[in-house]
Amino acid sequence: MLPDFSLFPEQASTFAGRVDALFLFILGVTVFFSLLVALFMVYFAIKYRRRSEDQLPPRITSAPRMEMVWLVFLLGLFLTIFCWGAWSYFSMIRPPDDALEVYVVGKQWMWKVQHPDGQREINELHIPVGKPVKLLMTSEDVIHDFYVPAFRAKQDVVPGRYTTMWFQATKPGRFHLFCAEYCGTEHSRMGGWIVVMERADYDEWLSQRADLSMAQRGRQLFLKKRCITCHNRENQRGPLLENLYLKTVPLEGGGSAVADDNYLAESIRNPKAKIVAGFRPIMPPFAPDGLDDAELQDLIAFIKSLKEGQTPTRNEDTPPPEAP
Repeated sequence: MLPDFSLFPEQASTFAGRVDALFLFILGVTVFFSLLVALFMVYFAIKYRRRSEDQLPPRITSAPRMEMVWLVFLLGLFLTIFCWGAWSYFSMIRPPDDALEVYVVGKQWMWKVQHPDGQREINELHIPVGKPVKLLMTSEDVIHDFYVPAFRAKQDVVPGRYTTMWFQATKPGRFHLFCAEYCGTEHSRMGGWIVVMERADYDEWLSQRADLSMAQRGRQLFLKKRCITCHNRENQRGPLLENLYLKTVPLEGGGSAVADDNYLAESIRNPKAKIVAGFRPIMPPFAPDGLDDAELQDLIAFIKSLKEGQTPTRNEDTPPPEAP
């Protein structure tokens, strides 16, 4: 039993060693100074104890040089911890440009996962070893928290907006996934697995589960929901969506916004929140009951994939409009 006991989860990502090193350094500093203070308390209590009832303690004079050395030492120690932590944080918060994007939706009490190629999973996430993976996460109901101890990766998942996290697995295997934010009566059962595969095995897994990609399903929705009626090159009653992702969009009344995932989601669900300069607020809102989170992610994936000249035409064969 004891040989299997471990104080820490195994290290399975590029972040794990860095996070553990910082944690152990802070722990070591804390233990060292706690013991040092306790030792001096005992030593001074014995050395300066009162030896008789009429004894007067000597006057204590200040030692500016010693105080200055002590302050500079502590300042240097705190700045070391701060810079080390900031360096780790900035590297963990900025995913590489070539990271594989995966959409995750938290829901009481499960994790729903969508891959760019169209694969869908529940409470599992298959990823290749050695490849950076960026998660775009949102919640259908309450706040959840996506936590993978072996990766030292943890991020809140918030309803109504997208949060991101990324990691790069360093070894194949199955690693526990937890919800680390109390989210209701079945919170303790909201877990799953990250399945890290060799690249060849991952490619085989993708081919066996081939389906329409998220962008292709989004294109179907774009036509089905009649978005093409306004977002086209002919009349442009709405802004053209080609090459829109991560561009700065001028807004009516002044100001601007970056067209990231949160902006696109808000513009679909609540179009009047940020009106693009030069256009009237004529787009109807797509409330959650008219467009669920999976469909919203497909639509955003299609918009992100749109390049110059790739907007569908109005005479393209489209599905019949949905019944009211």
